[in-house]
Amino acid sequence: MLRVYRHVLPAVREQLDHWRSKAEQIPDAELRKQAINSLTSKQFHCEGGAVYAAANLSMRHILIPLIAAFQTISDYLDNLCDRSTSLDPEDFRRLHQSMLDAVDPSAPLHDYYEFHKEQEDGNYLNELVKTCQASIRMLPSYAPAASSVRELVSLYCDLQVYKHMAKPLREDALLSWWEMHRERYPSIGWNEFAAATGSTLGVFVLFLAASEPELSPETVRNIHVAYFPYICGLHILLDYLIDQEEDAIGGDLNFCSYYDNMDKTVERIALIVKEAKRTSERLEHAAFHRMIIEGLLALYLSDPKVRKQRQVKRVSRQLMKDSPLMRMFFLVNSIWIRKNS
Repeated sequence: MLRVYRHVLPAVREQLDHWRSKAEQIPDAELRKQAINSLTSKQFHCEGGAVYAAANLSMRHILIPLIAAFQTISDYLDNLCDRSTSLDPEDFRRLHQSMLDAVDPSAPLHDYYEFHKEQEDGNYLNELVKTCQASIRMLPSYAPAASSVRELVSLYCDLQVYKHMAKPLREDALLSWWEMHRERYPSIGWNEFAAATGSTLGVFVLFLAASEPELSPETVRNIHVAYFPYICGLHILLDYLIDQEEDAIGGDLNFCSYYDNMDKTVERIALIVKEAKRTSERLEHAAFHRMIIEGLLALYLSDPKVRKQRQVKRVSRQLMKDSPLMRMFFLVNSIWIRKNS
């Protein structure tokens, strides 16, 4: 945690300042607005993702720009799709081609705005993609991780296409998509699978693994199994948990709303926490991954939104009572939030 606050977070802020200066130069007013808004309202996504750089500080000059740029693409496109007047899956698919290109250092750039109304971004998205590609080229062991990274990014892109479709169509699309994958994940529900695909943490931990001089296929497989679906699913279910109230008001899709009641929500999230901890024990440096799990719980459940939602506060108390480490992170993060608010 000392590494995170001393070395990682200041470097992330520098990266975000850089991309903000680029965003402010975007010619199209709507694209400029969404780029700046994503950097402002979702800054903590980059800060949380860059925690992985703390595990290999000697490579943070590669990992932090890579994670910050990749997460900035994700957040920017999420804003574009959420706020867009378009409901065209082809548009969403082409925009998210940028994420697939970003994790393939040999990929050519595409016309990501081909089907989008607004197009003039002053090369903002292209520069983000090229930054990711250049950083990946400097990772010594990316080749063994590349296939797993692409699989996770492909699932992420699929989710973004389906969940941003017209409301009458999106649930059927998500359920049809789930049918293609459910045999591999018999212990989870369709909403939990969809939530897991929405996390970028599996990609970031593979970036970290690829920053080591030697990376075996077995290590990649173990990481993939540990992170998907449980750690990734926990990440996004917690995000949806604290956003339930505002999503209900806005009519936005929320995967926690598909549980029958709050008791079921607590039961399923607690089970996913248990499985996340169990699978992470098989990884090298298991204590680090345990810290990630506890940190996710603390990060989301210390959010000011939780205090305003009585039922969510109950979930928070129940999840926290079994984890002294989470309580410590909760306290530290609460202090950090107050200091920076």
